[in-house]
Amino acid sequence: MTLEPLTPELAARIVARDEQAGDDWHPDYPFEDELVPLRMLAAQDDADPVFTLYAIRDDSGLAVGGFGFFGPPDDSGTVEFGYGLIAAARGKGLATDAVAEGLRIAASHGATRAIADTDLDNHASIRVLEKSGLIETHRSADKVFFAQHL
Repeated sequence: MTLEPLTPELAARIVARDEQAGDDWHPDYPFEDELVPLRMLAAQDDADPVFTLYAIRDDSGLAVGGFGFFGPPDDSGTVEFGYGLIAAARGKGLATDAVAEGLRIAASHGATRAIADTDLDNHASIRVLEKSGLIETHRSADKVFFAQHL
């Protein structure tokens, strides 16, 4: 598994499904939930090259999902992230690997804490965050919130 940082230009091509030689996108990539952040990145003139969106590529090099930061670390050093995989790529450890790599990237670029949340009924995502070393901090009516010091 690798994380490939996305530029605004590449994000625009992904949204437009303008696949070119070497892009290697799974036919189901991107999934619906990824389109809004991809469109936001595509509209940026000077996107952060580190705290950006990344394509998750499986061991064959196929893009099967996304990992993304919601911006650079705040004044306390906290960075928020999210991730997702197409259905065909789930259950293979790719999300856990992507979170681990994303946390490594964040820590190596100055973040000291990472946070994420997931739906209360998304048991697979809860397991990914727990296996990645994040600790549940609280719950709302429909979300579970996690954090980890890096």
